[in-house]
Amino acid sequence: MFIKMPFFNRKRKHESYELSLDHMPEHVAIIMDGNGRWAKKRGLPRVAGHREGMTTIKKIVRHAAKYKIKVLTLYAFSTENWKRPKTEVDYLMKLPAEFLDTYLPELMENHIKVQTIGQLSDLPAHTREAIEMAIEKTSENDGLILNFALNYGGRAEILKAVREIATDVKKDQIKMEDIDEKTFSTYLYTHPLKDPDLLIRTSGEIRISNYLLWQLAYTEFWFTEVLWPDFDENHFEKALFDFQNRKRRYGGV
Repeated sequence: MFIKMPFFNRKRKHESYELSLDHMPEHVAIIMDGNGRWAKKRGLPRVAGHREGMTTIKKIVRHAAKYKIKVLTLYAFSTENWKRPKTEVDYLMKLPAEFLDTYLPELMENHIKVQTIGQLSDLPAHTREAIEMAIEKTSENDGLILNFALNYGGRAEILKAVREIATDVKKDQIKMEDIDEKTFSTYLYTHPLKDPDLLIRTSGEIRISNYLLWQLAYTEFWFTEVLWPDFDENHFEKALFDFQNRKRRYGGV
């Protein structure tokens, strides 16, 4: 099934294209970059960019659900983000509660299920409690999985998996010769989710910043100079359109 959708390119010229509803990525991962630069361009404090970015999350979640995408994983706070100024970190730790308090009814109405990856135990209690409440409230929902990467780092995730595998080998729960890619994947935060089909990064940076290092092995990358607060449904549709016009060979011909 195809549907024609309009989008605006960087020159703001109206164009149209066809999106196949049968060829949507099952799992989309996004690096939501550019909040601070968005605020700086407007003479605003960095936290204003983070607040505006929260509005963008709502728009993109609605759109992902509309297109029946199964998983949307958002890089919300990395293990490196603790290095930012304390006032900014404190504000970021308040956003999950603010977002979920206002948006939870809509999440429930649209059958969206909240999940997380990362080391939640290191988050402040008020942040952790808000997230755990949303996870519990939405646990029976069977629609889009809204997966927040919080206090997440790809290298830390791989090290965690290695330590757990080593422990299980020592306990004779698994054998060395049984460790393959499939087994290793079961020790990752993302298990049992499918690896991302599409990675989107905003703000013009062309790197993955310690994000889903194992899982992105065969993911299609899509980069844009648009800052995250300015990223809208049209940009998201353009990313989906480009994904649908790529050939995924997984090393084959």
